Amino acid sequence: MKTLSKLILLLLFFIKSIDGIGQLTSKDSIKKLLEVNITGEQKDIERLPILEGTRINAGKKNEVINLSALTADLSSNNYRQIMAKVPGVSIWESDGSGIQTSIATRGLSPNRSWEFNVRQNGFDISSEAYGYPEAYYTPPTEALDKIEVIRGAASLQYGTQFGGLLNYITKKNLGTKAFTFETQQTIGSYGLFNAFNAIGGKIKKFSYYAFLHHRQADGWRENSRYSTTTGHFMLNYAFSKKLSASLEYTHMNYLSQQPGGLTDSMFNVNSRQSVRARNWFSTPWNSTAFSVDYQPNEDLKFNIKLFHTFSQRNSVGYLKDINLSDSFNGASMNNRQVDRDWYNNLGLEVRMLKQYKLFGNNSALSVGLRAYSGKTLRKQGAIGSRGNDCDLSIALQQTSSNGIFDYKKELNLSTLNAAVFAENLFQLTKRLSITPGLRIEYINTGAKGTIDKPEIGDAIDVANQIRFVLLGGVGMEYKATEKTNFYSNISQAFRPVTYSELVPSATTDSIDQNLLDANGYNLDFGYRGTIKNYLSFDVGAFYLFYDNRIGTINTNGKNLKTNIGASVSRGIESFIELDLFRLISLNLKHGQFKVFANIAFIDARYTRWDDPAGQTDPSKDFSGNFVENAPRNINRFGITYKKNGFSLTTQWNQISSVYTDALNTVSPNSKATIGKLDGYHVLDLSVSYLINEQFTLKGGLNNVTNEQYATRRSGGFPGPGILPGSGRTGYLSIAAKF
Repeated sequence: MKTLSKLILLLLFFIKSIDGIGQLTSKDSIKKLLEVNITGEQKDIERLPILEGTRINAGKKNEVINLSALTADLSSNNYRQIMAKVPGVSIWESDGSGIQTSIATRGLSPNRSWEFNVRQNGFDISSEAYGYPEAYYTPPTEALDKIEVIRGAASLQYGTQFGGLLNYITKKNLGTKAFTFETQQTIGSYGLFNAFNAIGGKIKKFSYYAFLHHRQADGWRENSRYSTTTGHFMLNYAFSKKLSASLEYTHMNYLSQQPGGLTDSMFNVNSRQSVRARNWFSTPWNSTAFSVDYQPNEDLKFNIKLFHTFSQRNSVGYLKDINLSDSFNGASMNNRQVDRDWYNNLGLEVRMLKQYKLFGNNSALSVGLRAYSGKTLRKQGAIGSRGNDCDLSIALQQTSSNGIFDYKKELNLSTLNAAVFAENLFQLTKRLSITPGLRIEYINTGAKGTIDKPEIGDAIDVANQIRFVLLGGVGMEYKATEKTNFYSNISQAFRPVTYSELVPSATTDSIDQNLLDANGYNLDFGYRGTIKNYLSFDVGAFYLFYDNRIGTINTNGKNLKTNIGASVSRGIESFIELDLFRLISLNLKHGQFKVFANIAFIDARYTRWDDPAGQTDPSKDFSGNFVENAPRNINRFGITYKKNGFSLTTQWNQISSVYTDALNTVSPNSKATIGKLDGYHVLDLSVSYLINEQFTLKGGLNNVTNEQYATRRSGGFPGPGILPGSGRTGYLSIAAKF
């Protein structure tokens, strides 16, 4: 792959040189091109239109990130740069590979973005939407056109998650020509090599897009090398102006060495070190989707999506506490643990949007149906090999009173889901609209199999939990001026008991037989828009109530997983960007000089302790404590300067400290699994230069000041302990399009 990409790049340069590169790089040509680009400027951050396709977006807090307009490190999926102008986004930066994205908002947990409904082109891509909603797959950002973020109000249209919607939108084609080719080749620190190649085009009624991506590196930390390859294609056929259909398929496979955690003393001495060399992780991923769009007239639209995910999650490693040595020399070598998941999910969504006249204004009704089946085969706790590589074979069998077995857990986990929703945009006046909505969910989850748990025997059969959930919400939008509006929304949210909460994680754990699903609501209010051509802003406040939170308490020497209480997150999410040159009416020949401030204050606290063990122990009452992994301040500031094809962006990230447990423990324990994490500052620098119509040179430095910081502690995989963020790294890319 690496050699092929270099040959492609050399060939393209050769073709370009004999095709008269001098003519295309003349000052007049570039000046004309740049004038067109600046005049028709695409902003890197925008808002969704009130109506789009079959969706109603009025009254919802949202952001749309245009990837092609960013000056950022796309080669490693650097989300603190990509999400720089989305206020309040908390990011776990413990995975320097960029393979997985872990983000959250409003005091929620960033763990593999599991509080978001994560989609690609509008269909599910998480491992299991309700039972195990973790996002193991993240598309390479070079392949993306946009990223949509809709906060909690998305629960009515897309599902019940508290965080809202995170939707990756891939490119559909590369223009109107029959064939276009684009490539981006990147080298960087610590052995980084990133190759992205794509083709696309349009031939009469047929359009297509396909990419092949490969990234590998040794990693900033010891024992953190990785290799990932992703392939994708999309085919679209327009039968008529009213009817079109598309088919897409994505395959991703990666192998990642997990360096494990560190104790705090190790971290303070050298955060690059690793004492786990034999931990590996891989997730072969396959997603397919078929979509139909039908618009019989201007006022009526239909969309049908049929999607399927068939994927795996595999790990092998030594997962004992980080203060225990992993002896892997000679006869004293430790056996590792093997855990495996297989996912087989199938879903169908049908949506309709009908526009109509009411009170002389245009109103709209959006309705949708969803049917979903998620199946997970989970095998955990096998005794693996004593080797160093990613060997998933089982080395030793285990015994219990019921016989010999390979895995401590062998479970069949299932989810059946059906839902219907309706939202109606009532345009009461030319300025004021109100959008009420309802969603009805049927969710059926269950677990069957065997588990090595002496208290209940090896067999486990969790009775299917069936629930019907009614969610409501209403949004409001008032158009203050032609380009500014006030918006507000309140929507209920719901989080079903997940698979990990249904089944004990250890032989000393117990599950509350009366475990309740979490529920609550999101409320937000804000003012957003643009003023003339020099100011863009979105300033708002929010309130998130999260009831029946699930946690683990210790009672009589055993861990009990149960509902522990409630929490409230409230705060401010604000973004403002100012084009200084346009403000003082400078001519465009001086370029653009923009500054932005993205400031979020989040007060996330436990407000009720239910004392589920009935112990009335004051030391276990954490009402009033801060929610774990929820920084109070998430601030990002930046400057962008553009002129004559040159673009420079510098970004400063300021994140405050976090507690990592509900008791708000300050001093770390010996295992480094709990304890306060200090706040940090990270400075990034990105540069881009348009050489001519075809070639662009990009580069940058991440964490310019080499800040030593950490964003999370782990209690299990990828290795217990404190997980550092990456230090200073650099990259250099060349991109071409023909």
